[in-house]
Amino acid sequence: MTPAETRAESWSESDAAAAPASEPVAPPVGDGAGDRTPGGADPADGTDALGAAVATEATDAATPSGEAGGADGAGRPRRWTRRRQDLTVLGLFLLAAVWVTSQIWVDPAGRVASLYSSDPAQVQFFLAHSVRVVLHGEFPFFTEQFNYPDGVNLMANTAILALGIPMVPVTLLFGPAVTFVVLVTLALAGTASAWYFVLSRHVVRSPLAAAVGGWFCGFSPAMLSHANWHPNIISQFLLPFIVWRVLVITRSRRPWRDGVLLALMVTAQAFINEEILLFTALACGVFLLAVLAQRPALWSAAWRPLAKALAICTVLAGSLLAYPLYVQFAGPMAYHGLSDAVRDYGNDIAAFFAPGSPTIGGDERANVNLAPNYSEENAFFGWSLALIAVGIVAWLRRETLVRALAVTGAFFAVLSLGERVSWWDRELFTGPWEWLVRLPLLDAVVPTRFGLITSVVVGILLALAVERSRALPLERRTLRTLTVAGLVLALLPIAPMPLKVTSRPPVPDFITADRWRGYVGEEQTLVPIPVPAMGHTHGMRWAASTNLDFKIPGGYFLAPRNGNTGDPGRFGGRPSGVGRLLDEVASTGRIPKLDDRQRRRSLDELRHWRAAILVLPVGQHHAEQLRRTVEQLVGPGRRELDVWVWDVRALTDRPT
Repeated sequence: MTPAETRAESWSESDAAAAPASEPVAPPVGDGAGDRTPGGADPADGTDALGAAVATEATDAATPSGEAGGADGAGRPRRWTRRRQDLTVLGLFLLAAVWVTSQIWVDPAGRVASLYSSDPAQVQFFLAHSVRVVLHGEFPFFTEQFNYPDGVNLMANTAILALGIPMVPVTLLFGPAVTFVVLVTLALAGTASAWYFVLSRHVVRSPLAAAVGGWFCGFSPAMLSHANWHPNIISQFLLPFIVWRVLVITRSRRPWRDGVLLALMVTAQAFINEEILLFTALACGVFLLAVLAQRPALWSAAWRPLAKALAICTVLAGSLLAYPLYVQFAGPMAYHGLSDAVRDYGNDIAAFFAPGSPTIGGDERANVNLAPNYSEENAFFGWSLALIAVGIVAWLRRETLVRALAVTGAFFAVLSLGERVSWWDRELFTGPWEWLVRLPLLDAVVPTRFGLITSVVVGILLALAVERSRALPLERRTLRTLTVAGLVLALLPIAPMPLKVTSRPPVPDFITADRWRGYVGEEQTLVPIPVPAMGHTHGMRWAASTNLDFKIPGGYFLAPRNGNTGDPGRFGGRPSGVGRLLDEVASTGRIPKLDDRQRRRSLDELRHWRAAILVLPVGQHHAEQLRRTVEQLVGPGRRELDVWVWDVRALTDRPT
């Protein structure tokens, strides 16, 4: 992950030899985090800690660390100050993010990812839940507003409270569909910007090098593949700072303070996405071990501040997260382990050499079976970038930093292959994930996503390559041409394209006009037809559009099998006879003939849900067949605005 080396250390190893003869050079300064000593010297005891050994190997040499400008030889101020450079880069990242999401921005409520619509609907539901937390003081970690009456453990799902709560004003003003696309846009631009900031301040001196690294970390094919569905996964703007603080504390003179800062960032990230936080911790561990394996003497100076900072971080973050984690792992509707449907998701080896589908060189048909699905293309670099990344490692192999990065990237690339290693969808042998998948915490990890770590490593390697290229003994124009050509060769085939979208049905007027309020009480449910489930999430959008003012049965979420707390996870709640019946009609258009036994069981389920009304949009696919099926269950309905409505309160209020 993010490398971190004191400038003093890097100076002694490589900068003196690598600095261009035409540039004046000066000894590197501190890490910029308040831990430097006067004049950039090492601490008084002369020890060199682990973070010092893995920090930047090329830093601002002649200009102050806070400025990229200064003055030229004639005393005239240079045109591009550090602030102007930063604003330009951040602006370009934001424009790129808007370009990627442009097709959704045209109509946020009416457009959705062209292949899978379930995840955006789920995220919008969670955003509406954040509104209820802020306005009504609702319990943040569990809700009965869907999957009623069992409810859903939100800590065991991805409720994105750290994103949804700050966005409550946007959700109230414009609705959760707009908030969703705002989050995706800001997540892409924010992640790229965060990596640019850390790289430019602590890893490389060249703004171009930092921008290239930040660009790839924010707009890699892996990030683009998640952008249409998973804003929680692509919201990685805290990760560069978490990684940097982990490396800083190995040489900190104020480890207690640094431990507190790290704990606060860890806590915030836990409420964005715990899986990405776990990946970050694992990546930091592997990277630091890779450094220590090369330079074991560093441990003697690093372990004391590291132990102190991690101790206070563990105590503070553990205290802040203790209750939420208790709810997640031991609270109602908690599950242990992922659904079998995703546990063995892995990358095909060939995926590392193919461009991602949402890129200029991508081909959805060619990528079939190379990833679990189009929302999990976590390893698609293309042939040119894959070979260039290997070439960078070979070129800079003498650097401790590069070797540690290479080990980290390769380690997680192998884990991302999953339980069965394959090449072009042909199984070759059992992967190492087979022996790790049942370990605590790892049993809740989707292995293909380890490729996200490899993507970050590749981004940092690109930044280092651009930086180190400045020292090559070539004429300036030739060097610039070769650098640009290499970047074009590496990045053009995987340049981002606007995310593909399709239209989705609007929320019915019956819902938006609040006509449902005349039927549904506080402890009753509105039952959308088909019943909400993984493949039928429009009802979740209806509820989200009202900020969850009514409850619904079913939905798309992770829960223990059969609703028994502690069981392995599955998508959806308890199996529903009515849900399966209506799902089959919606899929096939065939109307079944129901007997009295089926009707009695269906009414029992409606009573269990405390159903007040059943609602079927007139524009629903196979709406006529669904209407006639529901009439067999509860009798005739009536048309109201743009839906069919069945008032079943007289049936469901009867004593069981």
